[in-house]
Amino acid sequence: MPELLTIGVFARAVGLSAKALRLYDELGLLPPAVVDGDSGYRFYEPAQAERARLIAWLRRVGMPLTEIREVCEMAPGEAAGAVSRYWERVLAETAARGRLAGFLVDSLTGSGSALDTSGPVLGIRYAARSESGLVRTSNEDTVYAGPGLLAVADGVRGAGGRRASAAAVDALRALEHADVAGEALLGAVAEAVGEADRAIARIAASTPEGGAVTTLTALVWSGSRLALVHVGDSRAHLLRGGELFRITDDHTHVRALVDQGRLTEEEAASHPQRFLLARALTGTGRTKPDLSLHGAEAGDRYLLCSDGLSAVVPADALRDALAAGAGPRETLGELVARAYRAGAPDNVACAVADVVALDPAR
Repeated sequence: MPELLTIGVFARAVGLSAKALRLYDELGLLPPAVVDGDSGYRFYEPAQAERARLIAWLRRVGMPLTEIREVCEMAPGEAAGAVSRYWERVLAETAARGRLAGFLVDSLTGSGSALDTSGPVLGIRYAARSESGLVRTSNEDTVYAGPGLLAVADGVRGAGGRRASAAAVDALRALEHADVAGEALLGAVAEAVGEADRAIARIAASTPEGGAVTTLTALVWSGSRLALVHVGDSRAHLLRGGELFRITDDHTHVRALVDQGRLTEEEAASHPQRFLLARALTGTGRTKPDLSLHGAEAGDRYLLCSDGLSAVVPADALRDALAAGAGPRETLGELVARAYRAGAPDNVACAVADVVALDPAR
């Protein structure tokens, strides 16, 4: 029998920490050869070093533990193919994030052609839809689409959830026909969100048993510019040039763990607390939404949706439905149908708007 190595010696030999080895033991990825029955101390065989180093290398390239488990059970040739496919996926996702970063830089600096006020007059064609889903008996989502506003609010379940989501959208509807231009638009939106929060405080006071909490994601239009306001885990997407960009970040505890490098995107997708909100409108006045000003281009298509759609329909399926060429109402029908085919465990609310060039003579 080969000489056994203590956990400390084995950790140094394979480039892993003792803490990581204990985690991989708990997950069944790399159990020790022997565990002392009295002390609980772990001992490893030298032959286990190869598997340990493979796990360490795969973690360094960011592969989720669930995929590492599968790779470790493969023959070398099959494992090589799995690693290659994983890296191709990473490169594709990185490229998409790079394009989104470029879009955001252009929008925030005003260097994109979409902010050129000498260009065509723009308008939108739009539609909105909300469904209870297959499981819920009530619908706390509120969605609105009009010539100057797209908005989705997802009320947290409870007596005040539906009223809170409606109040958040109603506060923004006051801006739809307001004559606000340029950078003043963001200030007006911030004031409207403040009014929404005060309305939610009044609702919470009248429904103490359930409280009143809601997400809010909205686009307010002014000429060729639009103000984006976002708090919570409803989402805004932009389809431009055939590419789908998500232009909001979820305000959830799991998203914070991803940003800190403590979870990968794949691990976050199946985390049991992935729906736990870190930010929402609660009526306390302490929540600060994300606010940003963007430029629109003719041909852009926007999707706003609650997590009842985004949690069950993957991004590539969203892109396929949005890029199919159907109008906003027909596209919403396809999106909702996909949510129902995926089980629709939550309320589904979504709005789609197409940016079009208007004839100024009309």
